[in-house]
Amino acid sequence: MKAKVPELCPDPFGERSALRMHRDIHVLGSRVRFESNSEELLRLVDAAYAGLPSHKLSRVEPRLRVRLVLTSPERKRTNAEPPPLQMMSGAGLLAGAADSSSFVVVSPHELGALVVVSPRMLRFPYLTRYELIEFAVFTLTARAQGLVAMHAACVGRDGRGVLLLGPSGAGKSTVTLQCLIEGLGILAEDSIFVTPDTLLATGVSNFLHVRADTLRWIEQRSILAKIRKSPVIRRRSGVRKYEIDLRGGDYPLTERPLKIVAIVFLSARPAAGQPLLERLSRKNALPMLIHEQAYAANQPSWAPFIRTVKRVPFFELRRGQHPSESVAALRELIDSPSRAAR
Repeated sequence: MKAKVPELCPDPFGERSALRMHRDIHVLGSRVRFESNSEELLRLVDAAYAGLPSHKLSRVEPRLRVRLVLTSPERKRTNAEPPPLQMMSGAGLLAGAADSSSFVVVSPHELGALVVVSPRMLRFPYLTRYELIEFAVFTLTARAQGLVAMHAACVGRDGRGVLLLGPSGAGKSTVTLQCLIEGLGILAEDSIFVTPDTLLATGVSNFLHVRADTLRWIEQRSILAKIRKSPVIRRRSGVRKYEIDLRGGDYPLTERPLKIVAIVFLSARPAAGQPLLERLSRKNALPMLIHEQAYAANQPSWAPFIRTVKRVPFFELRRGQHPSESVAALRELIDSPSRAAR
């Protein structure tokens, strides 16, 4: 007599089936365990977060978990029916999705995230890393620790740093690259996470993305040659940029979080013979900050951040003849706490 096959799977969501492959990586002040059924997805994790400095923001590091699930290839169908539901779990949540779906679910309360990637999405490794994995990691680490997630760059040294703000095209990547070439450390080029009460900033200093026209400012032939050997990525907008891996030892990375001593708005206006840095009043700067950081301004940690950041001076940085002039102005700001405090 043949045994009957049960109609219901005993573990349909995979809650009790541990994913065999994992990585434990320190990122953004947290210890994150990445679990996956795909070595290819874990290679994207390594590409993003391996070899970074370990930043500590508090005495106790949060332990977070990100579950990366690669769905089965979508089968060819002879009829018009949509693909069946595939059940899965992660971050304390239960989910169901078609094989062709790619999505992210983040649960700060459960200290976890679920990232589901379709085989079709995985054919675009940069977008998978940038839009799915990075989104999950950044959102989870920020919300779990109460950090303010800001669209900004941050450079500095000796434990002090300045935030560089400005819309796309304002020159953050150009100035950041020149800062690196001239010996200032970098936290990140466009995503910075700040403790609202102490203004300690951290970031992921893995890559810097620059357009080809930025290279005209680089005078060092050896650096120029290395950048031109870097992979070229394509944004959703169609813009192509060199993706420079900063972890090869050629650039100074900050080994610890930086204390924000000033906030600088990058301007497209030329200095026209005047000093590049102009002090801004808090009355004018705070509305600019809220306008620039619309997402951050709606986070729970924004109110205490604003109370603390009022003690920090604000500046506008106008353009000189060469990005080196901007670096010199920023270096003076970082190295002269007395000026930043005035």
